[in-house]
Amino acid sequence: MRLSVVVPCFNEEASVERLHETVRTALAALPDVDVEVVYVDDGSEDGTLAVLRRLAAADPGVCYLALSRNFGKEAAMLAGLRRATGDAVVIMDADLQHPPRLLPEMVTLYRQGFDQVIARRDRRGDRFVRKMASRSFYRAINWWIDVRLLDGAGDFRLLSRLAVDAILAMPEYNRFSKGLFSWIGFRTAVVAHHNELRQAGRSRWSFGKLFNYAFDGLLSFNNRPLRLAIYGGLFLTLIAVAYMAWVVADAVEKGIDVPGYTTIIVSVIGLGGIQMMLLGVIGEYIGRIYYETKRRPHYLVRETERLVAEADEG
Repeated sequence: MRLSVVVPCFNEEASVERLHETVRTALAALPDVDVEVVYVDDGSEDGTLAVLRRLAAADPGVCYLALSRNFGKEAAMLAGLRRATGDAVVIMDADLQHPPRLLPEMVTLYRQGFDQVIARRDRRGDRFVRKMASRSFYRAINWWIDVRLLDGAGDFRLLSRLAVDAILAMPEYNRFSKGLFSWIGFRTAVVAHHNELRQAGRSRWSFGKLFNYAFDGLLSFNNRPLRLAIYGGLFLTLIAVAYMAWVVADAVEKGIDVPGYTTIIVSVIGLGGIQMMLLGVIGEYIGRIYYETKRRPHYLVRETERLVAEADEG
């Protein structure tokens, strides 16, 4: 079989060579597997691209794509999946938090007929706040969206060619890979592993970026926030009708009293805040439609090892 390993990279100069050595060592136990490693440089600002050039020159099983700027991990993964030619494709990070030692076990499960083999990490070693935030995210998102996400399952997984083609058949611009992987289904196996420490550098996933990523996930696979806006509007209308009936009944029984200034101000401010929030939700969906209708490419490639080779030959 032919196995492709897709590795998105952003400022991973310090770890990518160590990753490559570890991947090659792990897959050496599978002599009947032809390995292709596809690196995607997502607009790195350090020497990552220079390292990838050296790896491609030294190892014929290495290919790389350098994107014209930083398009984000979703675009980098998509670029790697489009470039990969293997019967099965593994997606993993370059920081060694996705342990390459799991690759032989993942290939074994693939040969048993599984189209997705997910590497699921435990939460040991995570800070308490991050652990609770992650668990809350998965509880919330599994209640909201139309597919189910597995807590601890990230992008580190093996996909059969059937699964890869299914992912590539979905051309939407606003991509949430965790949801896409779950949406396609197929036979799935899970490989558990302990949380690994980052080998070099520091994570670019700040709390704000993680929050925005979670928010994207909540809106990517359902229209329940819009449905909730309808239900919320009906509920507020019922409250308003009930309050109006009470005011009329009180006026008939006791006569007209001094108008309630506090009640009016609180109602205006509260309802105004709710309206702004609902308009924001609607605006998010409209914005996503706007980006989809532009039909821009997900990324642009400025260099590959093939282009470099052709330039050298010319």
